[in-house]
Amino acid sequence: MHQVKLAENIYYLGYNDRRTNLFENIWPIPHGVSYNSYLIVDEKIALVDTVERQFIDDYLDQIEEIIGDRQVDYLIINHMEPDHSGAIKAVKTKYPNITLVGNKKTFGFVESFYFKPDNTLEVYDNDTLDLGKVKLQFQMIPMVHWPETMVTYDETHKILFSGDAFGSYGTLDGGVFDDEINLDFYEVEIMRYFTNIVGKYCPHTQRAIKKLAPLDIQMIAATHGPIWRTDLDWVLSRYNKWSTYDTDNGVIIVYGSMYGNTQKMAEVIARQLSERGIKDIRVYDSSKTHASYIINDIFKYKGFIVGSCAYNNAMFPNVQTLLTTIEHMGIKDHYLGVFGNFAWNGGGVKNLMKFAESIKWDLVYDPVEEKGALKTDKYQQCIELANAMADKLLAE
Repeated sequence: MHQVKLAENIYYLGYNDRRTNLFENIWPIPHGVSYNSYLIVDEKIALVDTVERQFIDDYLDQIEEIIGDRQVDYLIINHMEPDHSGAIKAVKTKYPNITLVGNKKTFGFVESFYFKPDNTLEVYDNDTLDLGKVKLQFQMIPMVHWPETMVTYDETHKILFSGDAFGSYGTLDGGVFDDEINLDFYEVEIMRYFTNIVGKYCPHTQRAIKKLAPLDIQMIAATHGPIWRTDLDWVLSRYNKWSTYDTDNGVIIVYGSMYGNTQKMAEVIARQLSERGIKDIRVYDSSKTHASYIINDIFKYKGFIVGSCAYNNAMFPNVQTLLTTIEHMGIKDHYLGVFGNFAWNGGGVKNLMKFAESIKWDLVYDPVEEKGALKTDKYQQCIELANAMADKLLAE
């Protein structure tokens, strides 16, 4: 079996999950995901995070293959989410004298999920752990994206073991390091991972980036996706852009339509935006496209126009689910447009306006609502809605 090393005595222990369809049982991962753990073999031996429980047997075998009869002295727990802590109980069983390294909140999660830890080392900002040649430093980055999250910095090799920060969807198909793979494939998967998983905590991400900036980081080893050793700025610059809500001048149009009338309004708006010179336009049927992809594009583009037919005096259910998720994410600083359709009673646009009031984005035009098929006056209002959005974007 190939042994992948980050440095002379630091091993990559990673596994590719190509079977799971939904990450966290919510987000589609058509290209799978990797679970990354790391083993530092020194005078003392340390594991950095573990892996998802389906890989426990192979994981323990791989550790033994590397260290033989030696004992693992420390298990450093950067993040307690079960896709990274799933093997903790098995590691503790195999190496009963192991010391769990984490912060105060870490050990509460260990007890909640697995067992009451009896041999622990509680660490704080700037604390260090000497393994021999390797000296590790710890920094707390809470809410990126759980409250106990921390990172481990190898002062000797300048490696940041970053937990979920700077991670990605997508399996590692042969290549493990950024210079071994085509990053064009991972661009969307890295952004989707950020927007789906970390994006709710953009202010916390910004604080973490600033906190870690003084460190001389030469390699970033996350718990998902590629290890960054050549072009760290590729991922760092993107995380900085996304976590500051720095968007491009495009428009996302999302609609919910039963019989096509609301969709026709969306098509009119999209065409007029194009005629006004907006090139990045994405139109989504909320019943077909998963929120994961729509939210990803909302982080990418400044304009958001949403339309809903009335459905039992309420919003179309799939639009409502999407908007609830957007509100939960707390995404900021967008331009908003609203449109919709009804047959015998309203409800769609009325509830879209409740979303508008709650999200507090810049509403560019009065809501456009049609009864039945699209007619001349509402057609013209759709044009004017598109123009108002284009005016805002072109003035940026």
